[in-house]
Amino acid sequence: MSKAIAPHIPYLRRFARALAGTQDAGDAYVAATLEVLIEDPSLFDAKLDPRVTLYRTFLGLWNSVDINLKPEFPAGSGTPVDRQLESITPLPRQAFLLTSVEGFSIPEAAMILNADAAKVDELIDVAGREIAQQVATDVLIIEDEPMIAMDLESIVEGLGHRVTAVARTHAEAVKAANKKKPGLVLADIQLADGSSGLDAVNEMLATFAVPVIFITAYPDRLLTGERPEPAFLITKPYQPDTVKAIVSQALFFERRAHLRDRPQMRA
Repeated sequence: MSKAIAPHIPYLRRFARALAGTQDAGDAYVAATLEVLIEDPSLFDAKLDPRVTLYRTFLGLWNSVDINLKPEFPAGSGTPVDRQLESITPLPRQAFLLTSVEGFSIPEAAMILNADAAKVDELIDVAGREIAQQVATDVLIIEDEPMIAMDLESIVEGLGHRVTAVARTHAEAVKAANKKKPGLVLADIQLADGSSGLDAVNEMLATFAVPVIFITAYPDRLLTGERPEPAFLITKPYQPDTVKAIVSQALFFERRAHLRDRPQMRA
């Protein structure tokens, strides 16, 4: 058992810190989790992925303490990410961190949280809306298919953001961005007039920083194995829950790099 879980402990410490607010407090819960497993090895289900079992045991212990299920967030380091976590209620926070930070799939997160997949989707949706309450922003959609554009608009507005423009071409996108700088861009690559959403995004990034999510049927044009590659990429056809989750991730983990240090993305 120790060999199976040892590689995952550093990641559990990261997760614990995000929940507890400080590394010391998080480590205390990690240590307690390991002690529980040592005292009762039957809790370690060998039929499950070791990482899933480890996180499930940790959250079983964490959620057994009433104060951890209250909306108040423990005093932490005061970093921007910690302050954003403060506004997310406990269970949605757990679901968001499991899927967005720790990389668990919805079925894995459901197993960890002892819930069904529909419940995890609901919790992630709540987290997205709670994040939007503090980081609600103006969104530019670059998409030439009207039905897809309308769907994306409905999704982001449902989270609490504002769609300021829908652009069908490179020129329309740049004009819209110059008129009102967006706080988030959702961009297709191949546009109505044969122009490129990627080129439009790069033109914007040359003058201001903004998180970008590419939503495309042509991911191979971006995932070339060369750097830099986009941090956020959704392949068409997409699921609305995927878009919601990635929008929340992009805004939650936005890094305000200096313009001179922000490289362009190449097709």
